[in-house]
Amino acid sequence: MNGDLSPIDTAKFVAAKRAVEFVEDGMRVGLGTGSTAAWMVRCLGELVREDGLRIKGVPTSTRTAELARKVGIEVISLDEAKWLDLTIDGADEFDPDLNLIKGGGGAHLMEKIVATASDRMIVITDASKKVETLGNFPLPIEVIPFGWQTTKALVEETLAGLDVLGQTTTLRLNGEAPFLSDEGNYIVDLHLERIANPRQLSLVLNQIPGVVENGLFIDICDVVVIGHGDGRVEVNDINAGTHEEGRIEFAESDNMFSDLSE
Repeated sequence: MNGDLSPIDTAKFVAAKRAVEFVEDGMRVGLGTGSTAAWMVRCLGELVREDGLRIKGVPTSTRTAELARKVGIEVISLDEAKWLDLTIDGADEFDPDLNLIKGGGGAHLMEKIVATASDRMIVITDASKKVETLGNFPLPIEVIPFGWQTTKALVEETLAGLDVLGQTTTLRLNGEAPFLSDEGNYIVDLHLERIANPRQLSLVLNQIPGVVENGLFIDICDVVVIGHGDGRVEVNDINAGTHEEGRIEFAESDNMFSDLSE
């Protein structure tokens, strides 16, 4: 990356920079997946290389694992870690109660497992992801390939009885073939537009045979760090009931992310 950062890249970077301040020496840290999480991994890598930070990272996807190793973070499995001090990840949407929609990158199954195996989950995002009601971003569900069309039909029947605005479902594709998760499953995106009761929807979807997991993260996120294009950062802690504002100063000529491509 050369030249000045765009406003959206600045927002992602400053959110990531602020979030890694929560990481302490010796921690076991869940490493999220996605464009914003990639900035966080880079920031942690800089602390490892230049400040001697000692951490063990548990990645939520193969691409995050590759990036973490590239920047010098020691990577271990969740089975090796057993439990994590915190997880830092992005989100596709979040509401005032810090409920989330995740899975735009198709990694929400591993992301949810890692996040729920952590003492705290910190979400890094930009202001555009904040919504009053979840649902504008398509809700992904991971489904077993066997009988996926039957599973999709059952999901559509279930949606007809729930308080959602839209009921369109689509199989996520990679070119002309189905998109495959790291676990070899398919992703079906639910275009709901508005989800009146995320908790109910999450519970109901996971009862449908063939559905492995959905992208609703309910009562999992503890802190959201919101970056802005002018360098401002907001930190909302739902457990402490606090809201902090600050600013991250950095040199845009810095080449720390010169080889980051997403």
